[in-house]
Amino acid sequence: MTMWTLIFKLFAGIGLFLFAMYLLEESLKNLSGRNFKLFLQRTTKNRIGAVTGGTVVTAILQSSSMVSLMVLAFVGAGVFSMKNAMAIILGANLGTTLDSWLVATLGFKVDIEIAAYPAVFAGGLLLILFGNRKTVKYIAYFLFGFGLLFIGLSFMKMAMEGQVKAFDFSKYAEMSMVVFLIIGFIITSLVQSSSVTMAITLSALHAGAITFPAAAAIVLGSETGTTIKILVASLGGTASKKRVALGNLFFNIFLTVLAFALLKPILLMITDVFGIIDPLIGLVTFSTLINLASVIIFLPFLEPFAKFLEKFFKDTDGSAAAFIGNADTNEPETALDLFKKETEYFIHNSMLYNLALFDIDTKPLCEHPVFKAINEKRKYFSKTMEEKYEFLKQLQGELQSFYLSLRTKVKEEQNASLSQLISAARSSMHAVKSMKGIGSNIANLRRSSTDIKFNLFTQQKGETEELYKQLNTLMEQETKPDFEKLQSIFTTIQDNYSSALNNFYKEAQDGNIEDLDITTVINFNRELFTSHKAILISVKDFLLEEKEAQGFNEIPVYKT
Repeated sequence: MTMWTLIFKLFAGIGLFLFAMYLLEESLKNLSGRNFKLFLQRTTKNRIGAVTGGTVVTAILQSSSMVSLMVLAFVGAGVFSMKNAMAIILGANLGTTLDSWLVATLGFKVDIEIAAYPAVFAGGLLLILFGNRKTVKYIAYFLFGFGLLFIGLSFMKMAMEGQVKAFDFSKYAEMSMVVFLIIGFIITSLVQSSSVTMAITLSALHAGAITFPAAAAIVLGSETGTTIKILVASLGGTASKKRVALGNLFFNIFLTVLAFALLKPILLMITDVFGIIDPLIGLVTFSTLINLASVIIFLPFLEPFAKFLEKFFKDTDGSAAAFIGNADTNEPETALDLFKKETEYFIHNSMLYNLALFDIDTKPLCEHPVFKAINEKRKYFSKTMEEKYEFLKQLQGELQSFYLSLRTKVKEEQNASLSQLISAARSSMHAVKSMKGIGSNIANLRRSSTDIKFNLFTQQKGETEELYKQLNTLMEQETKPDFEKLQSIFTTIQDNYSSALNNFYKEAQDGNIEDLDITTVINFNRELFTSHKAILISVKDFLLEEKEAQGFNEIPVYKT
């Protein structure tokens, strides 16, 4: 083979390997659904759990970049603390070494092509015959990706072996280790996959094109090269996103510099103390050791390190959003999760606003741990009612704008969920507007010396408090409410409306009340019903599945 043929074969191998990694990532991500994200959220209560979660998820998905981008989105959203986000990233760096072990053992020690070719055949066949079925489609992706991964590796191996025969690499053996460090950084910065860099390096090492120390230096360079993607993703983002990206950069630079300074002793320990003679196994052992060392070194200092990162980048974001400001629509699944959290935050604050207008104690709602921390940080509780209303209007606008960006990115089966969430936000704002519209009526009735009017206010205040207590319980409970429960609440809203109106008419006939007051009370009762109906629809759209939500009774705008 000519040198150019070998170079093109190497590039083809890299392309196949990258495509295979993409297919494997897509298949596992979709077959697992939300499980990995939920697993991460459950395990981030302490540093050890966060490291474990990052390691396990990355070991399965084999994409530390994807996990890091997920963390980047969630940390500013308040789902992960800065400290635990750093722990997850440490775990992700360790988890990605599993792929290196698979490549070094199966790819070079076993004739894996015997399984790779049938896997590609089976994957392609399933994709053509049953590609319209979601589960089968991603199983096909997995089989196709598995086969192509090792076929691509085979291309790289043959290209490297051919180049060793056609080209004298011995004159480069004495080059400075810094050069190989830079090579590793450049390759990983370009392909944005340390797994690809490892595969290329293992192929070169297997063919004898480079020495064991040079290969270790390339792997070290790749550690810092992986930070470029997350740095780029943080540009233009919030301060929290930039801090996470900066922390990840600090981690990897420190690891690279420390391991490079101790390169010879570490390699001697692997070969002489551990007794590992095979350079391929030695290289993946080296990669695992340095990432394990970074966990051990940094884990005790994550809290002060997180506080140190807080000194960088001022929080100048004027956005009302608490969650979607940290989301990237190019990661639609994560963005959808954050959009749901933002909608829940919007409904929560809408309920606080409506209760405050009625002069009802909002303390039970204010104790929500996540939303309370966000509102306290933003000094939401000290805002005037007009400022709170403007805040809600701005937040609804940001939700609507994000919805328009996200709706073209999510999968077809997720569109219904997205539409329900934006509908929940619109209904919640409608409830606020209706309540604000009768703000003066509420004040008038509360201060009235006329028993008829004051008694009506007292009755409606009690019923409103009970309604919002029930809705808040439904929002906070872990299990999904049944259809009948929401239907029952709606029936109660209707009955309360009719009862209040009928009682008022009866008392007005027997008492002395002015015509203007009658109009005021009728308007108040009607708009209150509209507000209650709208907030119930909002909760219904947020909590129920699509079919149940569609089956919910159409609620009239108002009754007279």
